[in-house]
Formats: sequence, C-alpha cells, structure tokens
Amino acid sequence: MRLAVWSARHPWRALAGWLAFVVLCLGAGLAMGTHKATGEDYRVGEAGRAETLAAEARLDREPVEQVLIAARSGPLEQTAADAAVRDLTARMRKLPEVARVEPPVRSADGGSLRVAVVMKGAEADAKDHVAPLAARTAAVQRSHPDLRVAETGNPSVSVGVDTQRGQDLALSEAIAVPITLLTLLVVFGSVLMAAVPLLLALTSIAAAMGLSMVVSHLQPDAGVGANIILLIGMAVGVDYTLFYLKREREERARAGGRLGAEALVELAAATSGRAIVVSGLAVIVSTATLYLATDVVFSSLATSTVIVVLAAVLSSLTALPALLVKIAQRAERRAERTGRRPAPRERAEGTGRFWRALLRPATERPARTLGVSVLLMLALAAPALGMQLRVLNKDSHSREIPALQTYDRLTTAFPELRVHHQIVVRAPAAQSSEVVSALRQLSARAQSDPLYAKDVTPRVKTSRDHRTTTMELSTPHKVSSPEAVASLDRLRRDYLPDTVGAVPGAEFAVSGDVAHDTDYLAHQDEKLPLVVGALLLLTFLMTTLVFRSVVIGLLGVALNLLSAAAAFGLVVVFFQHGLASTLFGFDSAATSAIGSRVPLFLFVILFGLSMDYQIFVVSRIREAALRGVPTREAVLHGVGASAKVVTSAAVVMVTVFAAFMFLHLAEMKQIGFSLAVAVLLDAFVIRVVILPSALTLLGRASWWPSRRMRRAQEEGPVRVVS
Repeated sequence: MRLAVWSARHPWRALAGWLAFVVLCLGAGLAMGTHKATGEDYRVGEAGRAETLAAEARLDREPVEQVLIAARSGPLEQTAADAAVRDLTARMRKLPEVARVEPPVRSADGGSLRVAVVMKGAEADAKDHVAPLAARTAAVQRSHPDLRVAETGNPSVSVGVDTQRGQDLALSEAIAVPITLLTLLVVFGSVLMAAVPLLLALTSIAAAMGLSMVVSHLQPDAGVGANIILLIGMAVGVDYTLFYLKREREERARAGGRLGAEALVELAAATSGRAIVVSGLAVIVSTATLYLATDVVFSSLATSTVIVVLAAVLSSLTALPALLVKIAQRAERRAERTGRRPAPRERAEGTGRFWRALLRPATERPARTLGVSVLLMLALAAPALGMQLRVLNKDSHSREIPALQTYDRLTTAFPELRVHHQIVVRAPAAQSSEVVSALRQLSARAQSDPLYAKDVTPRVKTSRDHRTTTMELSTPHKVSSPEAVASLDRLRRDYLPDTVGAVPGAEFAVSGDVAHDTDYLAHQDEKLPLVVGALLLLTFLMTTLVFRSVVIGLLGVALNLLSAAAAFGLVVVFFQHGLASTLFGFDSAATSAIGSRVPLFLFVILFGLSMDYQIFVVSRIREAALRGVPTREAVLHGVGASAKVVTSAAVVMVTVFAAFMFLHLAEMKQIGFSLAVAVLLDAFVIRVVILPSALTLLGRASWWPSRRMRRAQEEGPVRVVS
C-alpha cells in the first residue's frame, strides 16, 4: 500500500491533502448544485410509454393543486364558503405560476368544497413553484378563520416529503453520531482514539456529499442519495478505521517498543490496508450490479454508495495513517518526558479465553454446531417465502405531512380523486373521430362497473395534429388497493382492446399512479435475475481471487445468501406481519407490505458489507494457515484475533442502521431495520459460529486449489517475524 506508506512518512502533507480534497469536493458540489431526477427518468413499461406519447403530443398530465374548504364544525355555510372561494380564486389568478382556477365542486354530502388550481409547466417541476400557491391558501385561511382552508396535490405532497426527508437526515445524524462515539469510547477507552474513526467517517461523508452533487449531473439524484451516504458512510468509515487501528495496535504490541511509529503504521498498511482496499472494492463491485436494474432510484442508490465507499477507502489510506503516526509520536514524546513507556493494549498473539470458549462448539463439534446454526438461520428465513412487495406511495407516507392530512380529508369527501388512469391513444389523424367515439364508449362501459367512479364525466383531449388523444378514468379506491389494481387490469385487458383496439392503426397505453406502480414491479421482477446472477458471480470471483480458493469463494456466497435470507424473514415478520407496529409503535401504513426496492437493495448492500467481515476474518485465518498452523488452530487464531474489532464494528453499524428505523419514510425504516438485523446475524452467527464450523470441517480442503497453502500446511508451523 504505497499511498498509506507515503502518508505515514509525510503525515502533515497527507492530512493537508485529505482536508483539501474534502473542501474541494464540497465546494464543487455546492457550486454545481444537485441535479434532481425528472419525470422522464422514472418512466418504465407501458406507463412510461404512455407518458412519452402524451409528452410528445404536449398532452402531459397538468399539475393540479386542490384547495379544500370545509367548516371547522357542523355543516358548511354556503355564504361563507362562496366568499372564501371568491377570495381564493382572485388571489390564485394573480400568480404567474397559475394557468387557471376551476369552478368549485361540492362534495356528495355537501360538507366540503374543492377548488382545482391548475399550474403551468410540467407536473414533475411543479413542486419547485408551489410555494406561492401555498402562501395564498394560507392567506385565505387567515381571512376566513371560521373555515378550514387547506391545500394538497402531488406538488405540495412532494414538497412535504422532501422537507420531512431533510428533517429525518438531521435526526439520523443526531442519533448516529453520539451513539457511535459512545461505542468507540467503550472500545478504545480514549477520547482521542475514539474521535479518529468518527472524524474520518464524517469527513468521508462530507466529501461524498459534495461529489454526489457533481456526479448527479451525469446520473440524476432520485432524492435518496444523502440518506444513503450517511447510512453507508458512517458504517464503512468507522468499520475500515477500526480494522486499521486494531492491526496497528497488534503490531505495536508485537514490536515491544523496537519499532517507530512510521514502521508500525507501514506494517498495518501491508495487511489491514490491503484488506480495506479489497473490502471497499468488493462493496463497490457488488453495489454496481444495481445499475443493471436500469432504474433511476437503484442507480442513485448505487452511485451514492460507490462514492461514499471510495471516499472512506481513500481516507483510510491517507488521513488515517497520518493521524496514527502523529498520535503515536505524541505518545512517544510524552513517554520520554515521563520516563515511562505506555503498556500495550493488545496482545501480539493468541486468542482470549472468552473467544476460545465461544468458539469451542464450532471447533470441537463442528458438524453438530453447523447443522443447528444453519437450521436456525433457515427457520428465521422461512417467513420470507410469503413476502409481499409494494411500491410505497402516498398511502404509505407519514401522515405527519400536512398536505397528506389534507389529501386524506379530500379523498374521503371526493373519493373519485384517489386514482386516475390516463389513457393515451395515438392513431392516424383521419381516425381521430373514431378514437374519440371509442373512448366515449369505453367511458360508458366503465360507468356501470363498480371498479370505477360513478357520475364523473372524463375529459377527452386531442392534440393539435389530431394524432394523439387522452382520457382519464377515475377509480374511488386507494392506490395500493386490490380494487385499484383490478381496475387497471380490466382496463388494459378488456375495455381498451374491445373499444380503442378496434380502431385501425390505433396504438394505446395506460399511465397513472396505479399503472406506474404495477409496471415498476414488473420491470423490477424482470431485472431481478440479472442483478442477482451478476452479484453472485462477481462475489464468487472476487472472493476466489483474493484467497486463491474456490471453496472459500463458494462458502462466502452461501453464507451471504443465508444471512440475507434470514434478514428477509425477520423483515417480513416485523413489517409485513405488523410486529414493528406492536413493539415500536410504527405507523401501520409502513408495515402492511415490504417496499419494492428494499429486498434488492438489501441483498446487494449486504453482500458488499458482508465482504468486510469475510475478508478481514478469513484473511487472519489464512495468515495463520500460511504459517503452517493446522486449520482448527488457524480458525481459533483468526477469529479470536479479529473478533473484538468485528464485534465493535458490528455494534457501530447496527446503531447507525437502527437509527434509520425511526425516520418517517417507510422504505428507510425497513432498510435500516433489515441492515441492522443482517449485520447482527452476520457478525455474531455467521462469522463466529457457522464460518468456523465449516472451515474446521473442511480442514485443508478449505484452501483448494491453492498450491502455496498446500505446501505451507504440509511443511508445518514456522515462526514468522514481523
């Protein structure tokens, strides 16, 4: 690790270079800003095709804000309501963002009025211009205090979700940072040494935040980048630093004061430094498979993870060796002044009694231990067979967002506003009248179908060239309900082929919230085998190349699959079956189904993070085995030597991930919980019980077909002087 060696020999230059890099990344990012994903970036399947056809004909869905007017108690008084409508209409029409204000519509029970305010521009951009409308609505509310005047719509809901996501990010920082610091204080017993991992993790996150802004101009950000950078950055940043610090302390204890600070850090760089680079590369390669999903959200998740892991690896090769050298030199100067040498905190060799006792079942009764532990993991995984995936939408967002509270009241009073299916038809201009006639026939059939809203006349629009026609059908059911999905299926399978399908040369497609969610799930299912296959193959190849063992490669894949499956099972029990609502008081909307992106993201990230432990633990076992130590003793040595740091890193990871369970976004709750559970299982079951049992059973076969290992095992133990 030449870079780490250079940093150890030139600590001040390395620290200055790292800080300059962080400042440069942040400065460039703030100067360029973040390029957010647009509506076009989310288009998939038939829904995406419909949106493209409509956009090309300039018949995109218009951005609409609904203003709901109701009495605070009792019936709605007509005179007061009319005055509020006139006031609202006059104020809204003066805004340059407003295209028109529709006439008021009274609810079926007469208790509410709604006023549709149609905005200019594209729906995807409307959230950037909705603030003036919200301000006018608030002004109307102040002028009519006896009424309840509130605004909702896709633009204002998007603003509310973004605001809540920013608050969640600040909350997760407030939780994760002090808990991480306390954990590190327990591990190191020193404020200075505890501050090093935290400082490097935070600076890595800062650099990654800036870089992500720059990269967003090539790969747009889907709004989840900052959360993922904090989530992964705290975990791997502290992880890598702990691995390095552990090895440096071991080398210091082994040297017994015979080596200087630079030499000790160089020795640590040659072992743990290499493991960190390989681990980082494993996470990056694993995460990069998400790009194969060809989905803007997964691509954004992958980009954020790759950037923050790269930053964490770079900090561990530059700032970390430099800091360790300066801290060691400071300790040496203090020792010279006092005439006392600090006692080493790590033993050079051997495994502590606690870890020997913990590993005894795996090394003395490996077959029984392996069988029981694997059966336990499979039992935890069993509920995953009943996993139900759902695209999380307005139905599952936190009801603490004011716009969603208004949305619930609005759709209760006007259920026909819950779901709109947008039908887009392209046909030769000469067939325009036939298309319109077919659409009206379709509308008439829908009026007699309980899946669709009654007494709602769909608006039919035709493009200027008469080649494209759109119509919206309403469904009085929630977006995620089986009835809403059934209405889409019937529309696509029966009504459209029977009506518009009979028009010669007509091409049609259906979009809308339900269509987008349905097509998104189908698109994800289509890409899933490709992503998972590539991930398994790359993980196997990387592990095999690193350890020169096909057996270790296969074992690594099998263990990662086992821990992922167990985590999936627990996620289903806690979220889909509602245990999280009972234990943690989570909103039931976040626990009725698993977010569609959660399993694939968890699967990929877990494989990457598991490689940290796999590489670090197996590297220590392999070092001992290369010295001729029998496999059983090598397992004891390797796991025992790495157990404390792996446990500490796991505790830090779990606390960081668990903090995300208390955010509002349902997917982030599920991701945080699943990663925390997976890391716990990986660190305390896979690496301490199942891996040692399997390696002990396999013996020398563990390293097949490595010739170097076979020679080392045949020659027997040799003493290696560091």
